[in-house]
Amino acid sequence: MQPIRSALNPQSEDYTLNCEAMHQALSAFRQAEQRIVDAENEKAERYHQRQLLLPRERLNHLLDPGAPFLELCGLAGYKRYDDRDGSGAGGGAICGIGTVSGVRCLVRVDNYAVKGGTISPAGMDKALRMQQIALENGLPMVTLAQSGGANLMYANETFAPGGRGFANQARLSAAGIPQVTVVHGSATAGGAYQPGLSDYVIMVRRQSGMYLAGPPLLKAATGEIASEEELGGADMHCSKVGTGDYIAENDRDGIRLAREIVATLPRPTPPDSSTGLPSAWLEPRYSAEELLGVVPADSRKPYLVDEILARIADDSAALPFKPTFDTQTYCGHIRIQGHLLGVIGNNGPITPQGANKAAQFIQLCEQSGTPLLFLHNTTGFMVGTEVEQNGIIKHGAKMIQAVANAQVPKLSVVVGGSYGAGNYAMCGRGFDPRFIFAWPNARTAVMGAPQAGKVMRIVTEQKMQRAGAVDETALDQIERDTSQFMEAGSDALSCTARLWDDGIIDPRDTRPLLGLLLDICRDAEHLPLRRNSFGVARF
Repeated sequence: MQPIRSALNPQSEDYTLNCEAMHQALSAFRQAEQRIVDAENEKAERYHQRQLLLPRERLNHLLDPGAPFLELCGLAGYKRYDDRDGSGAGGGAICGIGTVSGVRCLVRVDNYAVKGGTISPAGMDKALRMQQIALENGLPMVTLAQSGGANLMYANETFAPGGRGFANQARLSAAGIPQVTVVHGSATAGGAYQPGLSDYVIMVRRQSGMYLAGPPLLKAATGEIASEEELGGADMHCSKVGTGDYIAENDRDGIRLAREIVATLPRPTPPDSSTGLPSAWLEPRYSAEELLGVVPADSRKPYLVDEILARIADDSAALPFKPTFDTQTYCGHIRIQGHLLGVIGNNGPITPQGANKAAQFIQLCEQSGTPLLFLHNTTGFMVGTEVEQNGIIKHGAKMIQAVANAQVPKLSVVVGGSYGAGNYAMCGRGFDPRFIFAWPNARTAVMGAPQAGKVMRIVTEQKMQRAGAVDETALDQIERDTSQFMEAGSDALSCTARLWDDGIIDPRDTRPLLGLLLDICRDAEHLPLRRNSFGVARF
């Protein structure tokens, strides 16, 4: 591999404008994150008086000190459903990948401090996504549970997917992936099956409760009067029924037990030296700070993928594949923290030649077992008479086939726009990348907002012409409204709210993030899982 020679000029006016736009987008993202934390902290005194740790305090007690924690889907549901100001985003839980007792785990902490941790449709989608990540990467799941259950205002939308969540728990156990749950509060009705389907259950004395019907419902349904402790308290479940395996005295003690259980779980076996992962690597020759000004603020302006690679690749080195054959689609090899991977990026629209080139490169990476990284910044496939006559559909289909069927780990980062079928060809959410993240300037949509406005104007104008009267004022309004609607729904915050990615990241964190993700993918290949037919049942 040869070092990339960067042509970026950090003193140029374009660079300065790009940085300003990126800083604005990054500020909006950080403010959205902070609203959730502020909403939690508002209730700190109330919960501390009850001897309860706040959700993020529980998380900090669970994780190994100083180890990285990668939060996932932190803004799920942002300003959707009944989240009016963004303070209720997150889907009722704090989720991510962190290290517990030296074991990398998928962690879920119910955020009971915000709307009782109730689960909206976005929260259900997030829960299912976490299970998918755990299954694909062989990550044990640790849940610190205290939730109000499904938000009844959206129960019709979460009921059926909730069943999938329980099925996933059974499948995780059967796949040999342990699930550890600390029940910090009440787990009622369907919520009781989450710990019930876990492999290890810890309950807190005089604080936890698990029952299919709480005291009020029990009295209404049968007339029986019983206390919470009699129905489903920690002592009852741990000493009489056996649903609970361990009993703790308080929040901290429950988390201590969880850490001790995780310490007994299997760890990835060290790979042998034949894997070719260097023990040391060189940092990029160019500063990560400059990533803030690489992608143009104006999406119509071109840029070169090389400028990103020069700031994330080991020694800023790359081996381009077919570098002079259709330069609008970039393909090549780089290393990140010693991990070899193939990169596909966009210097322009995807042409028939570019699609062919990418399809071949994907198959070569599949053949060699090399993970793939997709750097999205595309308006989509090229359109026009010439490309149609050159077979853009059939050649684009080849690329989509290759992306969909490649079994190597696929990582996606949306660094700019990701429009139309270009999003599919670049391994967008619908193509199940192992992980997908977005820069704060990212935009994802069926097409650009101005193009959408013009399309609606043309279609409406044709209808008016057939009716015999064209209203230019109305056409102007339709074009303007459509463009504004598409613009508002395609920005990074709107897309991450719908879980079209696993989170927004600071561009400067791209390299360390990819290094961590590649470590996770590699560990999954060396994890000694012991599969069985039905998972661990309680007898």
